[in-house]
Amino acid sequence: MSLNGFFKRLLGLFSSKPSCRELVRSEGYRANYNKWVKTGSYLDLTGSFYKAYHYKRAGIQCSYRVQLIQEQNREGIIFFFTPGTAPADFSFFFDYTKDQVLLLGYQLRSADLLKVNHERYTQHTETYYLTPFPSDVPGSKICNQLYGNIRIDYTRVNRHPGYIRIIADSYSDVHFSAPLPFSELLKNIFEPTEV
Repeated sequence: MSLNGFFKRLLGLFSSKPSCRELVRSEGYRANYNKWVKTGSYLDLTGSFYKAYHYKRAGIQCSYRVQLIQEQNREGIIFFFTPGTAPADFSFFFDYTKDQVLLLGYQLRSADLLKVNHERYTQHTETYYLTPFPSDVPGSKICNQLYGNIRIDYTRVNRHPGYIRIIADSYSDVHFSAPLPFSELLKNIFEPTEV
C-alpha cells in the first residue's frame, strides 16, 4: 500500500459515506413484476427455496444455498443467489416475499436502499421493514405480535445479486403474545392458500 493510501485509510479521507434513500420502484419494474406474479413465474423460486429450507433443517445437501438464523428472539433465513437464476427474478422474489407478508396482517413501515462504497466493491442493500397491525389477542389485553417484526433484505455487490435475508424479531414480554412459528411464516409466504 502506498503512503498516500495508508494515510487515506488511517484518516478516512476521501472515503464516501454510506447513503440511504427511500426505495421506490419504477413503473416499468412494477409492470414486469406484476406480469411475473400473474404468470406464476415465482413458483420455481418459491418451491426451490422452500424445499432448500426444509433440507437445511434436516441436514440434507441441496443445490440451493440457504443459511438458517436462530438466535434469542430472532429467527430467519438467508437465500443465496444461485447461478442460473435470472437477476430480475431474484429481485422480483424479494418483492414477492414482502407482498406475501403484507397479506398476513402486516404493514410496511419502511422501504430503504442503502449504498455503501467499500475500497474494492460497492454494496447495495434494499430493505423492507414490516410490523403487525396493532391488535390484541382476542379476549385479552395482550398485544398480538404474530410472527414478530419482519425485516427482508436484498443485498447486491457490484450490482450482482448476493442474497435475500428474512428475519423475524419478536418481543419476550408479558404484554406481547408468543410469536407464531417461523416455519409457519415461511409456509404462508411460499405456499399461500388461495382465497
